[in-house]
Amino acid sequence: MLSLKDIDFTEDIPETQHTIKGNALQKARYIFDRFAMPCFADDTGLEVMALDGEPGVHSARYAGTVQDFGSEKNRTEANIVKLLANLEGKENRKAQFRTVIAYLDGKNEYVFEGIVEGQIILEKHGEDGFGYDPVFLPDGYSQTFAEMPLSEKNKISHRARAFGKLVDFLKEI
Repeated sequence: MLSLKDIDFTEDIPETQHTIKGNALQKARYIFDRFAMPCFADDTGLEVMALDGEPGVHSARYAGTVQDFGSEKNRTEANIVKLLANLEGKENRKAQFRTVIAYLDGKNEYVFEGIVEGQIILEKHGEDGFGYDPVFLPDGYSQTFAEMPLSEKNKISHRARAFGKLVDFLKEI
């Protein structure tokens, strides 16, 4: 398995689709079209039920771009502030993280999905993780993703679930 760095690829890969699945497929096709080798790509988003699935495919840039805020840390904070403001007064705080992995082998396209359900809490808890982790409490747990040890989060995360499905698939072919 090779990374983009291993094949000396440093370009930005477009993410212009309207769904998480669409972006994962677009990124995988972009690399496959240039290198003609089996590849996979993923996309992830936070979907909040009371917000009709927002921020969804726009999770990383929900409040704007890195350029708008001067740093990734500032943008992440702005995303959380916007999310909590949009949920103010809403009782239904159910949410889910969704990861979609697209795998292309030159003949077929395969899609693997991982979801972890939970809720958005009222204020940030925890310092670890990234993105919305400080406000996401997975179902059945008393700690946010940002409070969990990384080893615990990696066992239950949406990415772990999607990658587990990809790995199982690859073992079978």
